[in-house]
Amino acid sequence: MSQASESSVADTSVDAGRLEALLTRVDEASTLYESSVRRQDDALFALARVSGAKHLAVLGASPPAFDIAASIDDGRRTLFLCPCTAENARQLRSRFPWAAPTPLGRTTAIGCGDRLGLATPGHIRACRETGAVPVLAQQSIREMERTSRSPQEVLDDVTWAVFREGYTAGYGADADHLKSEADIDACLAAGYTMYTIDPSDHVQNDADHLEGEKLTSRFRALPWDALGTTPADCLDRYTGAPISVGDGERSLEVEFSPTSLKRAAVKYGAALSHTRALAEYLAEAYRAHRPGEDYDLEMSVDETDTPTRPREHYFVAAELNRLGVEVTSLAPRFVGDFEKGIDYRGDLDAFEDAFRAHATIARSQGGYKLSIHSGSDKFSVYPILGTHAGAHLHLKTAGTSFLEALRIPARHAPDLFREMVEYAFDRFEDDRKTYHVTTNLDAIPAPADVPDPALEATYLEDNNGRQLLHITYGSLLAGDETTSSFRERLFALLNEHEEEHYEVLRLHFVAHIETVGEMTVHERAGPASS
Repeated sequence: MSQASESSVADTSVDAGRLEALLTRVDEASTLYESSVRRQDDALFALARVSGAKHLAVLGASPPAFDIAASIDDGRRTLFLCPCTAENARQLRSRFPWAAPTPLGRTTAIGCGDRLGLATPGHIRACRETGAVPVLAQQSIREMERTSRSPQEVLDDVTWAVFREGYTAGYGADADHLKSEADIDACLAAGYTMYTIDPSDHVQNDADHLEGEKLTSRFRALPWDALGTTPADCLDRYTGAPISVGDGERSLEVEFSPTSLKRAAVKYGAALSHTRALAEYLAEAYRAHRPGEDYDLEMSVDETDTPTRPREHYFVAAELNRLGVEVTSLAPRFVGDFEKGIDYRGDLDAFEDAFRAHATIARSQGGYKLSIHSGSDKFSVYPILGTHAGAHLHLKTAGTSFLEALRIPARHAPDLFREMVEYAFDRFEDDRKTYHVTTNLDAIPAPADVPDPALEATYLEDNNGRQLLHITYGSLLAGDETTSSFRERLFALLNEHEEEHYEVLRLHFVAHIETVGEMTVHERAGPASS
């Protein structure tokens, strides 16, 4: 259905008033989201909250192609109330193509992970204000499991929010940290347009310390058939004379000794083989199920024990090119610490030197974006990112939106907030096992000792408090016997104060984008080919 047959709320005020009047006949406390009102052909579409739940409201002469929960007739037209189900979200994306995600190619973008499924309007408002391009559906499989959400639910929540905001500028959907074919299948079926392959389980972190025959033995044992080469050819490609990368002031030389090449190959060889296998599986799945469509592909090696040296980055990128695996973005493990929910920890000069080299390598190897994982709240490095990779940057955020949402109970339901903090203390030691953090629990006061006005500053503006709540999000949102009350009460509170929630998020994300300084709309380069 072409957008040429659509008109927005400004052109439909009379019918919008009729729709609103019919909604109040169903529920006097109903809310019509005016930014969502759209006329298409002979019907009016809008998102509304009716009887405490969001519905697609359709005012027309005949039933729409949606599942319908209720209807009411005013003698001229009928108001159809359609629940926000997965099937109705699919129908909405089909009828309004701008409500569906699209590949972004190498356009600079900001990933806006949302663990609650309620944050997207705030993300959209920040991106509208700054001109940034958003990836609005972005969750790892691990995050989905911890919050009891499916890939389909994550994308559908974004679909309804995009329609609610009337956001027609386009957005991406990132299936993040995929490790298996089953992960790909679930996200492909849901409709994602970006796939981040995470081969970190196959990275050999001890390679940096291997010497002599032990190193050579491990090098020879790599899956050379899957890598389409031989140990001798690999050595010949990279050792010998230094390799010139880039040109002008941003050029550098990459040099491999036989030992450093073997270490790079041992460290990343199996990860490259795994990435190639999943990339080929994804390409074949697209040919079978979504023929003719494009998608974005990322390789992520950020969750490793040691930083990715520039020469290792060059090796990974050059091998991907040799294997025919075209990526739109790549996520190295950068020097210093990108801990969750707090600013960068490390030497900024060392970071800038290394990041400048990584940016030069990315430009020289095809111009893919550098992807920054755990990228929220890293305000001290944002100007460096913008300076050296602003036009080819993918900044990923997730948990920071959950933390910002907690400002609402801290302000309006301090007892609930204290209960959540107490439970976070109980869960922290178990939950921190999959994270690298330096949180000092002894530095965080007990919630009973903190007066109401100080709750936000104590737990949401202090590094230790932020990490306490960031790391334990899965436990707090699990919805089990202990935490179902947290989830229900938090969601009810955020719905009650939804405009304040969105404003908190808008301010937070505008600060991120403007501090980077280069996250405005850039000309889109082509996506990875399917």
